[in-house]
Amino acid sequence: MGYNMIYFRKYGLMILAVLFLLASCATKAPEPSSRTGVQKPYKVFGKWYYPIPDASGYREKGIASWYGSKFHGKTTANGEKYNMHAMTAAHKTLPFGTLVEVRCTETGKKVQVRINDRGPFVRGRIIDLSYAAAKAIGLDKKGVGPVDVRALASENRRPVDLKKGNFAVQLGAFTEKNNADRLALNLKKEGYRTRILSHRQDGTFFYRVRVTGYTDLSEAKNAENHFRNKGYEGAMTVAE
Repeated sequence: MGYNMIYFRKYGLMILAVLFLLASCATKAPEPSSRTGVQKPYKVFGKWYYPIPDASGYREKGIASWYGSKFHGKTTANGEKYNMHAMTAAHKTLPFGTLVEVRCTETGKKVQVRINDRGPFVRGRIIDLSYAAAKAIGLDKKGVGPVDVRALASENRRPVDLKKGNFAVQLGAFTEKNNADRLALNLKKEGYRTRILSHRQDGTFFYRVRVTGYTDLSEAKNAENHFRNKGYEGAMTVAE
């Protein structure tokens, strides 16, 4: 009896600790990170992308994809090591650390992920999920699928207003200010509110022309589609 008690005290606690550890790993959630990475404009395949400073009001429907073992262990855009088994995702412009809910409209399943990478750079796709996140909503076998994505909060858990915000539609970025001035003037003549923002990238100044005055994301996205139909193929919605 004494030997059994000693055996239990020596090994039983170890077994309980292992069981507790396994149980805590069974339900995965987005893991917080102190890394923020560089969130300045960047260029991929000849196109400039401008990360937004705040995810307030973000909600979008589109196609999701996922990336897995080929990138496992490689460095993400915010400096972390990509873990295909973690609940993370890549987005072209949302701030690093933003928590978003991704719902597959085919399966009805939802998952929460943390943005820690950039992409996907394929036309029509709005978010690139980790393998674990894709599996959670039933996209791991199909590879791609329709989703509804909405911002929940930043990593400090501040609530995000999903209905209101200040948005604009960016129609172009020029290295010659005269070209930006000309476009802005033409837009003003058509009755649009415009402004020009400048930033310096690798020693070169870029002048971004935006149509402003939109107070919710759906209104701005409708305007983006309107401008695309008018021939502004690079039109993109941004938060201000």
